[in-house]
Amino acid sequence: MSTKLYVGNLPFASTAQDIQSLLSQAGTVASVDLIFDKMTGRSRGFAFVEMSTPAEAQAAIQKFHGFAMENRNLTVNEARPREERAPRQFSGGGERRGGFSGGGREDRGDRGERGERRGGDRGYRR
Repeated sequence: MSTKLYVGNLPFASTAQDIQSLLSQAGTVASVDLIFDKMTGRSRGFAFVEMSTPAEAQAAIQKFHGFAMENRNLTVNEARPREERAPRQFSGGGERRGGFSGGGREDRGDRGERGERRGGDRGYRR
């Protein structure tokens, strides 16, 4: 049975192949899932690595937890199951108007229907 590990504090330039070659020193690496940011496409600095046996996973944890990779000390431990979270709401939290909206038509104060600043029609004819 395979065991999944969390490998954190990775250098952002590291690749799945770099991680696989490093952890293969402790045993057979079944898979490497390097996590990327959806917006930028850049590595988020952590990965999930599946080792072939629990003994190899423990060997990788002991050998590489705290290991310096490009001046960054790695965090290696057994991955925990993902916690259940409430579904995200994308309907928004109130009305969003953008930068320079001055309010709706009903928010003209005492300036009248057309927004005159001083009273009267100022001599304009329709």
